[in-house]
Amino acid sequence: MIMIKSIGALFALVLALTLPARAGEPAALRAGASPAKGTVVFVIPVREEINSPTLFTLRRGLKEAIERKADVVILDMDTPGGEGKVMLEIMEALDKFPGRKITYVNNEAISAGAIIAAVSDEIYFAPRGVMGAADVVQASGADLPETLKRKVDSYIGAKIEAYSRQDPRRASVLKAMRLPDFELKLDDKVIKSKGELLTLTADKAITLYGEPPTPLLAAGIATSLDALLATKYGGQGVEKVELKVTWSEELAQYLTAITPILMGLGMLALFIEFKTPGFGWPGTIGIILLALVFIGNYVAGLSGHEPALIFVVGILLVAAELFFFPGVVVVALAGVIFMLAALVWAGADYWPNQPMAVNFSGTMLMQPVINLALALAITVVLGALAMKYLPNTPLYRHLALQAAPAGPAQVAGMAPAAAGGLERLVGRTGLAVTGLFPSGQVEVDGRRYEAKLEMGSAPANTPVRVVGHTDFGLKVEKTQQA
Repeated sequence: MIMIKSIGALFALVLALTLPARAGEPAALRAGASPAKGTVVFVIPVREEINSPTLFTLRRGLKEAIERKADVVILDMDTPGGEGKVMLEIMEALDKFPGRKITYVNNEAISAGAIIAAVSDEIYFAPRGVMGAADVVQASGADLPETLKRKVDSYIGAKIEAYSRQDPRRASVLKAMRLPDFELKLDDKVIKSKGELLTLTADKAITLYGEPPTPLLAAGIATSLDALLATKYGGQGVEKVELKVTWSEELAQYLTAITPILMGLGMLALFIEFKTPGFGWPGTIGIILLALVFIGNYVAGLSGHEPALIFVVGILLVAAELFFFPGVVVVALAGVIFMLAALVWAGADYWPNQPMAVNFSGTMLMQPVINLALALAITVVLGALAMKYLPNTPLYRHLALQAAPAGPAQVAGMAPAAAGGLERLVGRTGLAVTGLFPSGQVEVDGRRYEAKLEMGSAPANTPVRVVGHTDFGLKVEKTQQA
């Protein structure tokens, strides 16, 4: 059965998801005319339950097939069915492949698998292959509420009809697989009675009906995938490419599900790194978390390497501002824009054969923009809390002292209640004991204080003058006299 994990989510998808029907194909192509010599056939396995990793694997395979200019994609299918929402997304992804699509039922295409096969131009069966039993139920196995079930069945039926425009019989056969109250009758013979769901064996799927006689559903039976290729393209130069499924596809499911959290915590860690001297574990953690965002989206088949490269360029621009052009602002601003754009790009479902304007349409960018907005909200809230409480914690002093030169331990930072004692230091000179980028530590009158450079940055041992203070430390400027 097709499993529906969230009735509300599927209902929203039913209302919002609209897939254009494919344009008609030449009769010779629909009849299975052999492609020209040198045909590239790309095989994508569809195994076990239909779920998010299945979508990631298939989407990655389709994009690779497009980049390789494959003529044919074959779904090597053996599945008991799965999630309805994922099924619809897989159908949408398959429709974006411009070449021929073939499903090889090896050995089961049950429930969601049967409906996914509707997108194919041709369906072939293994000798013991079965296909059908495609009723829609909840993940628990319980029936959907009657009103919602009617809407879902109507929507799925319309999608199947749209994909089967030149083979109306296929839509009727799949309807018999989905709806127990539908009777399928051909040539005065009842194929499926009311009150049951249709499940076809290979032999039944190739039975001829009508005038002229045509198979009920399948184009043929093949003992194996290689036998199918030999029969269909025998004597021609065929290059078969098989997609290898990796464990990382399943990992990507979890990484993409928590993308906003990874992004938010990653940007927060980098923010803390910029507010503390030297380079320590906050920067390392930030880089790792954001790397997981790019890795997850890459494995999920959403993006390639380009967004990660753009993000690195953004980091380099921000670093250039801090170390080489302090106070310019424009360089760092450009870097931040590059980084944010890369994070959005990484989540956009980019397809190689589509124009840039289509790939980056409002619909395509909606989810990555939402993820970025949630990540920025996490960063702002946690960043504000960090700015308020972090400077007065042992953790912050530990981060600052990690970059300090060797010497006797001194007081690091002042509590807000003691801020009045900092007033007497205004106008005094001292020495930066850590790098100021722009925050760090300075030594004035033999004691260490948290400090922030008013403009630019400065390495350790730079002479500074105190020009003001806040509750969290001193404000300083570079000077030529210590």
